Amino acid sequence: MPSSLKLVVFDCDGVMFDSIAANRAYYNDILAHFGHPAMDEEELRYVHVQHVADSIRFIFRKYPADYAAADSYRRSLDYSPYLKFMRMEPDLPEFLDFLRPTYRTAISTNRSTTMATVLQIFKLADSFDKVVTALDVTHSKPHPEALHQIFTHFGLTADEAIYIGDSQVDREHCQAVNLRMIAFKNRQLPADFHVESFMEITGLPIF
Repeated sequence: MPSSLKLVVFDCDGVMFDSIAANRAYYNDILAHFGHPAMDEEELRYVHVQHVADSIRFIFRKYPADYAAADSYRRSLDYSPYLKFMRMEPDLPEFLDFLRPTYRTAISTNRSTTMATVLQIFKLADSFDKVVTALDVTHSKPHPEALHQIFTHFGLTADEAIYIGDSQVDREHCQAVNLRMIAFKNRQLPADFHVESFMEITGLPIF
């Protein structure tokens, strides 16, 4: 396959970071603040891939009287204490070194206010040329708005890019613009390629 690759776009949660423990703690603490029990597995799967506002709406669907207060509370909640639960993929820095400066790098994530803090804490802020979060779009993933922003920023097309994701939301995100996708640690997810680590990507025929 001749390579026209110029841009690699990353999802954050489940790809760059194993963050399910952080998301579990964060949302369960919000529920506990209002005297409600912890999330079940369905709710955990939902909040792990969705925008925070949609996640609060979903987990408080059973407690409508508390929804507005919970949405306000999460805006004031400092995410920093939850960073200790996040685990960066061990070969992510090595993979970013491999990519740059030959390829441009971007993030399309449904994280919002916490993304900048995460990148700073893990010393990754200088490793990405463009970061689009749920705060930067009108419609969060799987809507393709974030990808359109990224392509416009670089003056590139979907044919010149690839996305690294791990969820059905990511797959739909890519399908909306006919963007090639690498499924990260998810062999069940339909994708162009499947990998178990970042450095495995360097051996794919697109590079």
